[in-house]
Amino acid sequence: MTGYPVVTTVAADLGGRNRLTAAVRPILAIPHAILVGPIYFWSKSGGAGLLGAAAYVLAIVSWFTLLISGQHLTGIREFTLYYLRWRVRALAYMALFVDAYPPFGDGAYPAAVDVAVPASRDRVSIAIRLFLALPHLVILFFLTGVWLLVTIGAWVVILVRGTYPASIAPFATGVMKWLIRVEAYMLLLVDEYPPFTLEA
Repeated sequence: MTGYPVVTTVAADLGGRNRLTAAVRPILAIPHAILVGPIYFWSKSGGAGLLGAAAYVLAIVSWFTLLISGQHLTGIREFTLYYLRWRVRALAYMALFVDAYPPFGDGAYPAAVDVAVPASRDRVSIAIRLFLALPHLVILFFLTGVWLLVTIGAWVVILVRGTYPASIAPFATGVMKWLIRVEAYMLLLVDEYPPFTLEA
């Protein structure tokens, strides 16, 4: 996985968790879920929220501009990166990796994503991007369902013991990282094909 142009980092807090904020996390997360989507990928909206819906509409515009000129419009790219950075922070909060409330927009947080700008664009892969992404989308359909169940289990453990189960953290953070890599690929931020792995 080393060298992939999308790197998501999550500093999961396993011990000393705030039971009160964990208990009401589904309610506290609602504003972020509306804007950048819930934890799961298979909802009717695709799990992207309002800003994500705008980013995907702009990806359609980018699909044409990239095929015609080979250029990703700077404003569209910046908005898409803004959405993706916010989504990573919100997902880390919704998935109970951290207790700190995520900022609305950009800001320091224990979860982040870095996307390298491609030196050149691959018009062939852009032209058939949706078809290329299908295997990942099918796998993520199931993985995010399991991730949701695991997160519910972690929520119960946090309420009872005040700790996030260390044994499930690598799987849960791995699914999130995979999801973000595929989203960056679908949103035409990168052309390199995402690896099929939970590894960072």
